[in-house]
Amino acid sequence: MSPSRPPALEAEDARQGRLPATEADRARELAAWLDWVNDWARLMQLPPCNEASPARKRRGHTPLALVFSPHPDDECIVGALPLRLRRESHWRVCNVAVTLGSNLARRQPRWQELRLACELLDFETLQLAEGGLEQVRPDTPIAQPALWQAHVDKAAALLRREQPALVLLPHEGDGIATHMGVHRLALDALQAAGYNGLVAQTEYWAPQSGANLMVESSRQDLARLVQALSRHEGEVARNPYHLRLPAWMADNVRRGGEMIAGAGTAPPAFGFATLYRLTRWLAGREQDDLPPRMAGAAERLSLA
Repeated sequence: MSPSRPPALEAEDARQGRLPATEADRARELAAWLDWVNDWARLMQLPPCNEASPARKRRGHTPLALVFSPHPDDECIVGALPLRLRRESHWRVCNVAVTLGSNLARRQPRWQELRLACELLDFETLQLAEGGLEQVRPDTPIAQPALWQAHVDKAAALLRREQPALVLLPHEGDGIATHMGVHRLALDALQAAGYNGLVAQTEYWAPQSGANLMVESSRQDLARLVQALSRHEGEVARNPYHLRLPAWMADNVRRGGEMIAGAGTAPPAFGFATLYRLTRWLAGREQDDLPPRMAGAAERLSLA
């Protein structure tokens, strides 16, 4: 099977106008995506890659990761780290749908697609406002200060209520106005809430220079992310992000191997990975970057 085409199961579902209805159907769909990812791995001559076994679930407080997503589908694209924390260390993961896009007619369908995607990843999801926030852009704090303050108040209230251990947000230069606006919004909210914890800055539309964490995705996890991303039907019909996700992750290994370990070093034997900049925050202020780290899929990931 060519890696430029979706699995046969997805094509059949598209022809029939349906999504897998039962757990068994979804398992078969995931297996088809895994076969497709394995074709990528064979073309890249990758060694076998196993994923870590989940830790035993402990009683008591469950850490929470909040993902501030500029648009529905970002939770899948940058989801390698939260997915592994959820699967391997039993963290709660909640996707915060900051906006539902600029197309009014697509907002409700995009919310439904987001819920289906998050269900596959076992993520919770919520909106900061019904239908998403408006004008989340870098220039809004100056152009519309009252609107911006209302946005910050909503996000800060969420942070105070949920007390996450990890917050994911786009980096400052992530190429798209809404991504850069969410960066500014999340930072303002972290400061207003007096946040204590870890922040992971993500990238997609433009690379960030300060990445210090490379998280490998096993083939199984990559198949899960592609399967979930395929639920964003309106977006992948316009631009098939899901089919291009393995190529993007493979390129992250090329860049991250030298950015994090040092120029001229050999990259790790990862097939697919996502890059983050991980920092500590105390009382609403950024403190320092965590030491550089490359987290292989076979090791159990924990940010304790």
